[in-house]
Amino acid sequence: MKAHATFSALVQTYFTDRLLAQRNASPNTVASHRDSFRLLLEFADRSLHKSPAVLTMEDLDAPFIGRFLDHLEKDRGNQPRTRNTRLAAIHSFFRYVALQEPSLSAVAQRILAIPNKRYKTKPVDFLTRTEIEALLAVPDPTTWRGRRDRTLLLVAAQTGLRVSELIGLRCHDVAMGPGAHVKCTGKGRKTRCTPLRKEAIIALRLWLRERNAEPAEILFPNAQGHALSRDAVEDLLAKHATVARAHCPSLKHKRVSPHVLRHSLAMDLLQHGVDRSVIALWLGHESIETTQVYLHANLELKEKALATTEPYRGRPGRYRPNNKLLAFLQDL
Repeated sequence: MKAHATFSALVQTYFTDRLLAQRNASPNTVASHRDSFRLLLEFADRSLHKSPAVLTMEDLDAPFIGRFLDHLEKDRGNQPRTRNTRLAAIHSFFRYVALQEPSLSAVAQRILAIPNKRYKTKPVDFLTRTEIEALLAVPDPTTWRGRRDRTLLLVAAQTGLRVSELIGLRCHDVAMGPGAHVKCTGKGRKTRCTPLRKEAIIALRLWLRERNAEPAEILFPNAQGHALSRDAVEDLLAKHATVARAHCPSLKHKRVSPHVLRHSLAMDLLQHGVDRSVIALWLGHESIETTQVYLHANLELKEKALATTEPYRGRPGRYRPNNKLLAFLQDL
């Protein structure tokens, strides 16, 4: 009887055969799954005292996966959304295992039965036009870094690009002249073009002239000429937001991140009457329903809707108990 493949072999073929060869998964998807398995293997090394080379499929049973998920939340401080992302990678792997090694299907089914964790959803954070202008006023235009930061933030605020799309822009992705736009490849490797406003066009034209780079080079590089990392963008935004809060008090109560700039663009479009389907195309959303969150968060639109309704004409009254027992209970 043929012995089933080892855990190590299954992980390797999962990445090479399933993700890369069969699904042609994007680099972001591969990186997310890779990070999930790194965390899983590190946890197994600490809790089971087994290196990845000697782990077996039977070691990774449902109770162990449950402990790993608890570790993510309690020890690493991950939110349920991140926990669910890690679980999705594990589920994907064990669906592959069940097909490749039917003898392990019972183990796989018990892990596939672990549900996603439900969590509360909060209204999206977004900045007003005044707050964005305060943020854009912070970078120092007399320095190379300040000019880069202001152009980057202006493009982010006016296009709504994801941070991964923003740091991946090349000089040839910017088209000037009539119909000026930036071209990016987003989730699902879908390419889209996003129009530019006059202010962003002027800033990008000056920046491209200063960069004087080859078309395929990074549009917003770091000091060494390489692409900025996600953390670098978050750090520079946090630094400028700290300064902006001193001049714009309303920013003191708001979280500022690259994704908040994306939400801010969506809210601005919505408040100016742009249809949700257009906003979904603009932001590269998979479905128009994704833009529903902006309707929930937009109090101004709700107030306008309320203003179109008529008030109730009933007269307010006070409840009076009709007997002594009800009066007694009411006074308790």
